[in-house]
Amino acid sequence: MIVLWRTTTHCNYACGFCAYDRRLGGARRAVPAAEAMRFGTLLAEWARASGETVLLSWLGGEPLSWRPIWPVSARLAQAGLAISATTNGSSLDRAAVRAALIADFREVTVSIDGPASIHDALRGRAGAWDRVRSGLRALAQERGEAPLRLRANVVLMRRTLPHFPDLCLGLAEWGVDEITFNQLGGRDRPAFFPAERLRPGDIAELAARLPALKRDLQACGVILRGGARYVERLAASADNRALAIEDCGQGAPFLFIDEDGIAAPCSFSGAAYGVPIAALRTVADMDGLAARFAAARAARRLPTCDDCPSTQQFAKFAA
Repeated sequence: MIVLWRTTTHCNYACGFCAYDRRLGGARRAVPAAEAMRFGTLLAEWARASGETVLLSWLGGEPLSWRPIWPVSARLAQAGLAISATTNGSSLDRAAVRAALIADFREVTVSIDGPASIHDALRGRAGAWDRVRSGLRALAQERGEAPLRLRANVVLMRRTLPHFPDLCLGLAEWGVDEITFNQLGGRDRPAFFPAERLRPGDIAELAARLPALKRDLQACGVILRGGARYVERLAASADNRALAIEDCGQGAPFLFIDEDGIAAPCSFSGAAYGVPIAALRTVADMDGLAARFAAARAARRLPTCDDCPSTQQFAKFAA
């Protein structure tokens, strides 16, 4: 099971396409350390009872700014969970951060979107690209034989798409093991979206270039993720065509938890299908979670399910 947990809505960057842009108002929230430990321990108990592997991945905001992340991650790793995080990379220049990631994490995904000038402009922080580059290079060198996978994730939009092949080849030199990509979405910042959204022709260009780029990266020992079904999901979005998911497993292979402790089959369904993790106390409660989601979906199917935006349902991570 993959569990994505948004532990904080705090962020130190100002990305115009993100709901957690530091310039935006509103309350910022974070998960209490005690509840993260309690539920993480329950996940470890469930993993042992079921024989399943659980990857617990911290999201944000900027999850490495969540204060309890290091002691909580260390204890949950010792309990048997595989720990992951998706970060903007702003703290990877710190030796103590890299050491903690190497010691207790199985996977780190770093967000980087283009060459230095574009990345820094999108992130609202001068020097962001240099910080990511130096941090990733150091992490790749220092991990040695530790089982830490390094991944880069790229948000594709009109501004970044032309630079994607060169960026990927540069990331290979930095020492990443694999690269994933997302299409810019419009839900978080609809004002940013129209000028930067990808058009059908953009997706066609991407699809044409992917096979050769995958081969070039494979020769460097790097995997570029994203299968044909994923490209079709991107093409449908660009063309305003709906792609429904009739059965997503309702939390069986994948679980999303938000900063308020609501567990749901994905990040788009918490309001309709969500279950408070405070109500999940035993392995039996975990065993029954998928059935609870399925019942909620049967009682009131979300319109979102008729055009599913959850990338994990469309082979984003296929080789």
